[in-house]
Amino acid sequence: MAHSRSPAMQSAALRELGLDWSYQLLPVPPALFAETVGSLAGLDYLGINVTVPHKQAALALADEASESARQIGAANTLTFKDGRIVADNTDAPGILDVLAEPVTERSALVLGAGGSARAAAWALREAGASVAIWNRTPARAEKLAAEFGVTALAMPEPADVIVNCTSVGLPSALEQTSSADAELSKLHLTDEMIARCTHVIDLVYRDPPTALAAAGRRLGVQTTDGLDVLVCQGARSLRIWSGREPDLEVMREAARGAR
Repeated sequence: MAHSRSPAMQSAALRELGLDWSYQLLPVPPALFAETVGSLAGLDYLGINVTVPHKQAALALADEASESARQIGAANTLTFKDGRIVADNTDAPGILDVLAEPVTERSALVLGAGGSARAAAWALREAGASVAIWNRTPARAEKLAAEFGVTALAMPEPADVIVNCTSVGLPSALEQTSSADAELSKLHLTDEMIARCTHVIDLVYRDPPTALAAAGRRLGVQTTDGLDVLVCQGARSLRIWSGREPDLEVMREAARGAR
């Protein structure tokens, strides 16, 4: 995606590790995704991170996949190994990494039904939370909820943890949203609902903050934006490729400083 800060973040981590590798942004339309990945796998590439809308397609074209990626049904990390493509999902543990407290027996509301929502719902369910999913297309929420054995909602309801996995708030959509109230309205969230939760996670990141992240901070709720999740999942991907432990603070500073 054009607004991605992953190249700056991963490049800083690679420099800190002393690895003479290059991490580059490569926009690819869905129609060319499989062909492009196949070409990269045949060249001198170690692997790639995959973002929307390619995460389910990434899993489908892999020769091997981790158990978590198979269960989630989406992959954000592909590794090219001995002529094979190996899929993994670091989104799921990356989401749990940013939560300060366990979510066992807590309620969680996941907004969206795409690849990131699949990872969030699966991770929270596996961590012991009671998960509910809302999507603007109810059939998609119902399908995902049935797959994971969680609840589909016709409208968002209060929860201890709220995770926005939709595109609402993306920089590319800002011209379609006139105000913070309009952003929250698209998610069907109110200040009262946000104030009742213990943690807000918005996978969208931008400057200024999204309406959801701004509301969470204004209301005194522990709030995490997409950059912190990006750092955690990106570090896990880098561990897979390099076998090394990247410096999270180096990655975080680079991501925050990128524009």
